Amino acid sequence: MRATSTMMEADGAMPSATVRVWDPLVRIFHWSLVGLFGFAFATGDEWSGPHELAGYAIAALVAVRVIWGLLGSRHARFSSFVARPSKVAGFLSDTARLRAQRHLGHNPAGGAMVVALLIAISVIAASGYMMTTDRFWGVDWVQSLHEAAVYGTLGLIALHVGGVLLASIEHSENLVAAMITGRKRAPAEDDIA
Repeated sequence: MRATSTMMEADGAMPSATVRVWDPLVRIFHWSLVGLFGFAFATGDEWSGPHELAGYAIAALVAVRVIWGLLGSRHARFSSFVARPSKVAGFLSDTARLRAQRHLGHNPAGGAMVVALLIAISVIAASGYMMTTDRFWGVDWVQSLHEAAVYGTLGLIALHVGGVLLASIEHSENLVAAMITGRKRAPAEDDIA
């Protein structure tokens, strides 16, 4: 991975070199999902046509992301960030002590969150689609599943945002900006690529 220097900081000091981590597809997926999920949540009970269209777009995004998770760039592939539960637990324990190791791509908790969000959003999309069919239209358990998955996903989103903020503080790195630019600070010797 090629490191490049960025422009000089306001105080005249040279910032650290950066490397490309998040490819355009990952970034477009992420921010499109944020916008569409927010739109679908806001229109759920009030504007069914656009709500359903947003749901179909979300389902398509998830399908593309799953394919990209198998075939995409290094840090987009599931094989680079899906970790054993024991590794996730160890990482969370280290995070609680503010001594978690920095990862260039997703850390173990972030990887687990990606998987959890993809599953939860898939449940939302599947149950939402079911509610449009003759067989499941008006069936209480399908609507209850859809709503529970939506609110469960909101909980996951809150944990995700909290984790991003904590990791940004712990490692002095703006992870939101990294998901916009695709670039992060080049790894140090003790970072995990």
